[in-house]
Amino acid sequence: MQKTDIYSVICDEGHEYGIMKPYQISQQRWKFILLIFAAVIAVASLVYTNYLVRNLAHAERSKAEVWAMSTKNIMTMPDVDDEFITFIYAVRDSLNLPAIITDDKEDIIFWRNLDSTKTNIKPGQNDSVTKHLNYDPAYFQKQLAFMKKSHPPITLELENGQKWHVYYKDSWFLQQLRVFPYVQLSLIALFLIIAYTVFNSIRKSEQNLVWVGLTKEAAHQLGTPISSLMGWLELIRIKFDAEEDDTLNEMENDIKRLEIVADRFSKIGSTPVLTNHNLYEVIKNYMDYFRIRTSNKITFELKGDKHLEAKLNIPLFDWIIENLLKNGVNAIGTEGKITVNISENIAKEEIFIDISDTGKGIPRSNFESVFQPGFTTRKRGWGLGLSLTKRMVRYHQGQIFVKESELGKGTTFRIILKSNLKYEATQI
Repeated sequence: MQKTDIYSVICDEGHEYGIMKPYQISQQRWKFILLIFAAVIAVASLVYTNYLVRNLAHAERSKAEVWAMSTKNIMTMPDVDDEFITFIYAVRDSLNLPAIITDDKEDIIFWRNLDSTKTNIKPGQNDSVTKHLNYDPAYFQKQLAFMKKSHPPITLELENGQKWHVYYKDSWFLQQLRVFPYVQLSLIALFLIIAYTVFNSIRKSEQNLVWVGLTKEAAHQLGTPISSLMGWLELIRIKFDAEEDDTLNEMENDIKRLEIVADRFSKIGSTPVLTNHNLYEVIKNYMDYFRIRTSNKITFELKGDKHLEAKLNIPLFDWIIENLLKNGVNAIGTEGKITVNISENIAKEEIFIDISDTGKGIPRSNFESVFQPGFTTRKRGWGLGLSLTKRMVRYHQGQIFVKESELGKGTTFRIILKSNLKYEATQI
């Protein structure tokens, strides 16, 4: 049988037909492009930054060697002419790397470009002074330990056989460049997360619009045959003079139920209107309808306060009760009892609706899971009943949860509604 357009949109599991396939391919293509784009940026950034870091590190080591040699010449060649000394000073002072020179005993002899607030150099003195000045030993030892870990030392051999060891660390610019790729990758990751979230949000929004449109169209399409059925039913009554026939009356109830179902779907995406209703009467009306269409081996009981009122939307609230009663019937199987008890917590201005069954029960580990979309213990179930129920309870500014359950003995669901509350209506 050939699939129609609407069938191809909503039904086929693999999305092999209709308009869903190009939409899905488009979404997957964009995700793939974003992933490839981010990967290219990440790899290119790391490769190029590492290239720059290697070259700068090599250049800075050359600077450290030049500074070490110039310092050695200043200290070991005192008899050269003033112009040459001035030139060596100029060369040395142009190199701004933080560095320390030690002797063979690892005692600090000279330093360069360290924190002036911690080296305690006296006014008028430059940094070419010996270790005998009053400086902060802990700071120097910390800097020296860090420099030893950063780079291997540059060794200078003096004419008297002694050796100096020059330690240095990266300049501030090189330190920032080493960190830059990780900052950039973090920004790329943030960009991907934001982009993925935006695409998902757009996709879900479009899907919601599609489903809202489909439900409203389904409600609209049901309107004509339902009206026709009502007309045909009246003709049957007139033709066979069966105004009070019980069978026809129940057929009329079923047609009215179809009208309610169509009305439910027509309200999807709109703001439900909540008005005051007597809870006992609303629940009783639906239980009377439901009882006739259920096995005689399952009994129903409604008890509790008959005068409590709450703000309800009748088609939606009936849907809540319907789902919970059907859930109880499925849990019972062949024979059992379903009880609905209405009570009030006056102190908190709350109304409790407890719906209990004598079915197979729910494991405590599944108390929260039963409200998740897709969760079901039935082979042919969709797992949407309790999820929709919880959502519709929220429309009534209430809450629902598993009050208690015991395997093999039954389950009690509790709905809590406010008995005196100014409701803020939300969209279905």
